Amino acid sequence: MTRALIIGGGVAGTITAIALHEAGHEPLLFEAYDRGAEGVGAFLTLAVNGLDALLPLGLKDVVRSAGFDSPRMSIGLGNGSRLAEFPLGDALPDGTVSQTVLRSDLYVALRDEAARRGIRVGYGKRLIGASQTNTHVRANFADGSQADGDLLIGADGLRSRVRTIIDPDAPSPRYVPLLNTGGFAEGLDLPDEPGVLNMVFGRRVFFCHVVSTDGRVWWFANPARRTEPTASELAALAGEKLRSELLHLVARDRTPAAEIIRATREIYPAWPTYDFPTVPVWHRGRMVIIGDAAHATSPAAGQGASMAIEDAVTLGKCFRDVPDVERALTTYESLRRGRVEAVVAAGKRNGDQKVIGPVGRAVRDFFIKRAFSKPFDEDPNAFMWNHHIDWDEKVAV
Repeated sequence: MTRALIIGGGVAGTITAIALHEAGHEPLLFEAYDRGAEGVGAFLTLAVNGLDALLPLGLKDVVRSAGFDSPRMSIGLGNGSRLAEFPLGDALPDGTVSQTVLRSDLYVALRDEAARRGIRVGYGKRLIGASQTNTHVRANFADGSQADGDLLIGADGLRSRVRTIIDPDAPSPRYVPLLNTGGFAEGLDLPDEPGVLNMVFGRRVFFCHVVSTDGRVWWFANPARRTEPTASELAALAGEKLRSELLHLVARDRTPAAEIIRATREIYPAWPTYDFPTVPVWHRGRMVIIGDAAHATSPAAGQGASMAIEDAVTLGKCFRDVPDVERALTTYESLRRGRVEAVVAAGKRNGDQKVIGPVGRAVRDFFIKRAFSKPFDEDPNAFMWNHHIDWDEKVAV
């Protein structure tokens, strides 16, 4: 039995702990915050490939209980035209479709399930260093405590400490010239089908809204910012100033965006978008990184959480079937690197369509309209949505 020290108690870390537990190992989960993440974060749509990966762990219904069905996506332009509507991947055999969920609700559901299965979690454990020998690893935390194990897994996100411990020369995240913001509007009566993601390439900003099953309108927007904003610039943009800027950006669009923004009590403070085209070193000895720590992708791919889930399940399989730690990590990377880098590239391409000036916008809209004027011979996103991990199949080394 391998004792795995997992740094980071978010989606990637918690599902990794559950997968390793299912594979017969002992996971210990360490979260930097001194409490859970209730109420923290915006929302996400979990694609069918991520849900499919959860099936063998018995987690699909846990996740579904936290969100609502999002079977389709609608694509439109700022002039009010709707160009196409298509499914967010094929439904799973039992009819399950993609799910839209608050990130904090997803976290709480997974955390509670991990606790139910007897997985231990340490809060207030901020990693400051780690060391390893040929036989074990040691994690050092800011509170002066230590933990020993056979394996250390960095599920600690974009600013991963484990990544720099493994490779001090690891690249920094790449700024994608977009901001993210959003919120929840109340008291509106939009004619949209609940659960359908309405995405609009507006004249000045990309905007998406979805009507939830309780009638609230969940939304996000991606204002373009050519240069990476500083923390002080982001702080100055918050509150009513951000609302005013968003209303200016959507003013010329014939969509419900302005109505939605006005009906939102609190708008999320804006945050920058980042990705990693590639991270050269994923593992060294008995240490490895997964999820955003290894391959953060732009939200434009709609795959961040699903990639983390696939990582977790694949890593669990590798440690179930490959007895040597370093060989298991090498096998894990060989199974994941090509796929996640392709997804990151797809997210970058999608995001680039949101960062266009007035002249480029006209060209973009022309090609978008032409692209959607006839059905696709093949869904360009099929490689993301149709991926399947067979938990019962033995990993080949």
